[in-house]
Amino acid sequence: MSAAQKELPRWLDVGVIPLINLAIALLVAGIVVALVGQSPSQVITALVKGALGNQRGLSYTLYYATTFVFAGLAVAVAFHAGLFNIGGEGQAMIGGLGAGLVALWLAPSLPAWLMLPLMIIFAALFAGIWGAIPGYLQAYRGSHVVITTIMFNFLASSLMVYLLVNVLKPVGEMAPESAEFAASAKMPRVHEVLKSIGLEWPSSPLNLSILLAVIACVFVYLLLWKTRIGYQIRASGSSPGAAEYAGISPQKQIMLSMGISGALAGMIAINEVAGVHHKLLTDFVAGAGFTGIAVALMGRNHPFGIVLSALLFGMISQGGAEVAFEVQGFTKDMVVMLQGLIVLFSGALAYVFAPLIGRMYFSLTKKEAA
Repeated sequence: MSAAQKELPRWLDVGVIPLINLAIALLVAGIVVALVGQSPSQVITALVKGALGNQRGLSYTLYYATTFVFAGLAVAVAFHAGLFNIGGEGQAMIGGLGAGLVALWLAPSLPAWLMLPLMIIFAALFAGIWGAIPGYLQAYRGSHVVITTIMFNFLASSLMVYLLVNVLKPVGEMAPESAEFAASAKMPRVHEVLKSIGLEWPSSPLNLSILLAVIACVFVYLLLWKTRIGYQIRASGSSPGAAEYAGISPQKQIMLSMGISGALAGMIAINEVAGVHHKLLTDFVAGAGFTGIAVALMGRNHPFGIVLSALLFGMISQGGAEVAFEVQGFTKDMVVMLQGLIVLFSGALAYVFAPLIGRMYFSLTKKEAA
């Protein structure tokens, strides 16, 4: 990153540049949609209407966004330590395993007010340990965290398949999934909570994990920018040599940040396993760990930006399904294409336009100063 880019105001770097990237992505997507014989305005209108046009669509958007917030925060914490955590998918699976095991074991005999916190703790513990192992391998054995986290995704997937086929699957069942959790292990859904206080809201998968996502955002912000631990993580990520000279151990920061990153990815399981499926499945993560990479990059690895980015990807997930249903000839593959273009311009090409915008900004500020 150039010096000009580093000196950009936070509002410009986090707010304006992502919006410009998004506008360019939508423009290119509109051109591609037109080339395949569809109306860009009709597709965009159907997407926005499907995601935000009614209570049910909004609920689904927030449900998807909740998962993406956890995934994006997991990537962001590791990124500030100078690491690229691609293992969110596997860490979420192992977090689901931890939550599922404690639910299958204790839920029949414990009340919800005790059971749900235990599921959160075990999901974070299992996923945090799973994330810290690649951190240890890089810090003390020199194995690159990108490679090890990718491999650990495969290990987690294989472990889940083995356990659900050979150990946790109820006798006589064919599907590779566990028994359904007892009622105390089910995260209350928002429409159920609203109904209990006399408000009608359409049913949806949106559950109280959304509050957990808000708490996670506040936690990450305070941790990284308001505590000594966060300063050490960011210092180690910015310059390991300088951090070590100042008495900060880069190895410890790598393990700590990967453990926290894994624990945040494990919260995906609370939204999906405790909030929606109420049982362990082999594919409950459904690619959210990889989507979290784009969410974090677009949100500039800041909790506030990640929330906005997660909402956007939640809109695309929900609105895209509505577009595939309502717009004749617009398939799910085309929806994936739209998602890919947004990821390309907002993630992979996030800083392509930043130098030009930076030159324009500094040119204008110099003229004003003169």
